[in-house]
Amino acid sequence: MKKYRYISVLTIAGSDSGGGAGIQADLKTFSALGCFGASAITAITVQNTLGVTDIHSIPAAIAAGQIRAVMDDIKPSAIKIGMVHSAELVVTIAGVLRDYPHVPVILDPVMVATSGDRLIQSETIEVLKKELFPLATLVTPNLDEAEILSSMKVRSVDEMKLAGAKILDTGCHAVLIKGGHLQGEILYDVYLENDGYEQILKTDFIATSNTHGTGCTLSSAIASFTARGYDLSEAVQKASQYIHQAIAAGRDVKTGEGHGPLNHFFEPLALIKHELD
Repeated sequence: MKKYRYISVLTIAGSDSGGGAGIQADLKTFSALGCFGASAITAITVQNTLGVTDIHSIPAAIAAGQIRAVMDDIKPSAIKIGMVHSAELVVTIAGVLRDYPHVPVILDPVMVATSGDRLIQSETIEVLKKELFPLATLVTPNLDEAEILSSMKVRSVDEMKLAGAKILDTGCHAVLIKGGHLQGEILYDVYLENDGYEQILKTDFIATSNTHGTGCTLSSAIASFTARGYDLSEAVQKASQYIHQAIAAGRDVKTGEGHGPLNHFFEPLALIKHELD
């Protein structure tokens, strides 16, 4: 009897009790894009569409154990990293991932929630840059995070490019700076690789408050497409399309009283249909 393997992806991230971001958004995205999702939880947040009221970090040894359990058995084809709350967790995760150097790592440096709540300890940021960035295939900061990581103001596409170059100096292979906070009729993301390759991605602005978990979903979509065998730049393009359609499909849905989630399950398999024909 012929046996098949699922295309699997591991998310290393925090849990969002509201279901719109973090582990919950990651697993929805993996499933929507035809991948099997596994998880290593780094923190439990007390959270809903209105904001984050508390964070409980998972012990570093437990986080490491979750990662090894998945890597040694399920053997995912890509890894997404989201919220890593403490320096101890960063160092521990980096130590584990060095044992699996051939698996692509998509790192979303989660620092500030959509609600504005801070999700990372200040002293963790430098450790994150030193320990995890050199292991990352791609880092995906939003504008606020790009400013923190590059120590400069980022208010234009040109400044996004400059910030991206500074972030590449940390040792990551590529960076995608998300420009969604520069609201206008057209939104711009800047993708840079350390070999000098550059691409500007453009999408139409969608007026909605349902943007909770956008960054988590984007990085998970990139990891999914990478696991499916797309090269990194194409995975970024396809993930951008997926995010835009997921926002559009969920723009008028009422979920909670604050920033609602995307619609992860609109009809995403159309993006990979040619693989299935």
